[in-house]
Amino acid sequence: MKKTAFITGATSGIGKATAEIFAKNNIRLILCGRRLDRLELLQKELSKTTDVCILNFDVSDKNAVFKAVASLPENFKEIDILINNAGNAHGLSPVQEGDTNDWEAMIDINIKGLLYVTKAISPSMVALKKGQIINIGSISAKEVYEGGNVYCATKHAVDALNKGMRMDLSKYGIRVSAVHPGLVDTEFSTVRFKGDVERADDVYKGFEALKAEDIADLIHFVVTRPYHVNISDILILPNAQASGTQIHKEF
Repeated sequence: MKKTAFITGATSGIGKATAEIFAKNNIRLILCGRRLDRLELLQKELSKTTDVCILNFDVSDKNAVFKAVASLPENFKEIDILINNAGNAHGLSPVQEGDTNDWEAMIDINIKGLLYVTKAISPSMVALKKGQIINIGSISAKEVYEGGNVYCATKHAVDALNKGMRMDLSKYGIRVSAVHPGLVDTEFSTVRFKGDVERADDVYKGFEALKAEDIADLIHFVVTRPYHVNISDILILPNAQASGTQIHKEF
């Protein structure tokens, strides 16, 4: 029987790459995101190889999350895999100069959004005594860097929530894992620097960053382990990156 995966932040980067590799491997998809046009394009593309349902909502909107999950067609209601991927970084200011709107956006998406989606989906996993949740964190869940104050705090929260979820859910046969990437060449830095493409591009110059497909391949590896195996926590870095701030660049 085909498994069904629910992926947040599916319209770009790691979420999109994960949807693509899952489709190639015959996993049914529930793709979630804020950009309906991108969701529709992805649905059209991936429906050639698997069943695809799309949900257009913002994970930071609690009511929208529960409404969207409740609206799933009957044949998509049994979810085997939840990928909590949606997340954002906003700004790189020292705390005394921080924009409180940026702080709230990161807290609302990276922490509260992850919790809302998990709350909407995990009870059915508990009832069925099976399922898998993968929380996408960051090297920022393990380290703090200058200017990363609130973003790092939100990813530290993801790390803590991952551990807490595993304690709560393992007794029901539910696997809980976290994947913590280092520098991945996606839209991440463009969002962080609010559309400043030149500044965003500079982040990835002089070395070979991870690609979204690298993380997606790892996620697929995690979900395809024998069911008695739970890969609880992974930190994945590009070869040139030794820590959150130490990156060997060649110009």
